Amino acid sequence: MEIGQLEAFLQVVQYHSFSHAAEALELTQPSLSARILSLEREMGEPLFHRMGRGVRLTDAGRAFMPYVERALQSLKDARDAVDATHHTSTGKLRIGSARAICAYVLPHILETFHAAHPGIDVAIKTGRSSEVLEMLLAEEVQVGLTRTMVHQDIESRHLYDEHVVLVTHPTHPFARAGVASIYAVAHEPLILYDKDSTYFVLINRVVREAGIVPNVQMDLDSIEATKRMIERGLGLSFLPYNSIAAEVEQGSLAAVPLREGHDVVLPTSVMVRKAGSQGAVVQAFLDLLYTLYPEGLAAASRDPLAERRRVAVG
Repeated sequence: MEIGQLEAFLQVVQYHSFSHAAEALELTQPSLSARILSLEREMGEPLFHRMGRGVRLTDAGRAFMPYVERALQSLKDARDAVDATHHTSTGKLRIGSARAICAYVLPHILETFHAAHPGIDVAIKTGRSSEVLEMLLAEEVQVGLTRTMVHQDIESRHLYDEHVVLVTHPTHPFARAGVASIYAVAHEPLILYDKDSTYFVLINRVVREAGIVPNVQMDLDSIEATKRMIERGLGLSFLPYNSIAAEVEQGSLAAVPLREGHDVVLPTSVMVRKAGSQGAVVQAFLDLLYTLYPEGLAAASRDPLAERRRVAVG
C-alpha cells in the first residue's frame, strides 16, 4: 500500500469523481484509476461504486476511510515533527491537560509561550489525569499536564503543588472568623465538584479521617458552576486555589483555612514520553515550564492560607 494510493482514494471521496480527483492531484485519469484499482486489489474489495455521473463509497470504502485519514494525518505529523527538530519558528505542539489546569493555569503559560514562539500552533485536549496519561501513551499528545503520576514509559517533573481549600461566600461566618473547624463544616450545605476527580478523593479522605459525614447538597461537574452557587450563598465547597484566586481577589469568594490544619495538596507535574530527544518545539515548552516553576522553589508549593491560619489560631 502506497501513500499515492491513499491520497488518490481521499481525493476521489472528496470530489466524487475520478476526473476531478486526477485534476486535483495533477495526474492523468488513467493513472489515478490505476492507483485506485491497485488499492482495491490489495484490499480485496471494491471501494467505490462506479456510476454514470460519479462515484460513491461502498460499505468497505466507508469502513476504510477513517483509517486512511488517520494514516495520512500521522504522516503529516511526522513531517512536522521532523521539521520541528530543526527550529522552533514554526510547528505544532499537542498538549493534554487536566481540566482545572487547562482552565486556570495553562492560559498564562500559553500566553508566555506564544509571545516567545508566535509561529507554533498549539492544540489542547482535556480530560481527567488518567485520561491525559492514556493520551500521552497513545501519542495523541506530546506533553501532559496533570496530577503527579508514575508510569514506566513516562518521564515526569513536579511543577507545583495545588492546594485544595474551603471556599465560602465572603459574608459567611467562617469567612468573617477567618478560620473554620472541619467539624463545623460537616453541618453546612456542601457542594461537591466531580465525585470522580482527584480533588474529591482527597477531600473524602480528610472528612473520613475526621470521622464526620458531610452534608452534601449538590454534586456538580463544573468548577465554574460550583463557584456561581457559592457566590449566591447556596453552600460551601472545597476547590483548587488556582480556580478561585481571581474571585478571592475581587471579593466575591473567600478561601477559609481549617482550624485543624488539614492541608489538602495535589502535586502537579508535566509528563512526556521517555525519549532520547523531545524535539525543539516540545523542548522549548518544557524549558518555559521549568523557568516558570523552578525545582525547589518554595513559593510554588506554599500553602496560600498558611499565614492566615497561623494568625487565626495563634
